[in-house]
Amino acid sequence: MINLVKLCVGASEVQDLIDWQATRRAQSEDGFARHVTRMWPKREAELLNGGSLYWVFKGEILCRQRILRLDEVTRHDGVRMCGIVLDAEIIRTAPAPKRPFQGWRYLQSSDAPPDLRKGREAEPTLPTELDRALAEIGVL
Repeated sequence: MINLVKLCVGASEVQDLIDWQATRRAQSEDGFARHVTRMWPKREAELLNGGSLYWVFKGEILCRQRILRLDEVTRHDGVRMCGIVLDAEIIRTAPAPKRPFQGWRYLQSSDAPPDLRKGREAEPTLPTELDRALAEIGVL
């Protein structure tokens, strides 16, 4: 199994992603949340074997969604793209620093941040600088 990591462009917090995915524009024809990207993952079989898309907000991974399938999407100009269809459940993760990058990247399960325990999702988050410092020294 392998995962993807992607910047959540235009969103500053997880609630922004939740709100966006509730719109019809962000959904596939069958109502699942979908993120469309230009490149098709070469490791498709590994992704579809339980992989997730980890979302980065302001330099930190904060949540993930399980990848259900990859759909071919044709843009208005005829260009074929990849629609990453996601489970509706957004799972909060322990914050993990991630430097800026373009597109998406593969993320090994061993490098992925752990999920937050049930009930901790609503806890206030630490200031970003403190959170990063604690993660760098291995406390978080």
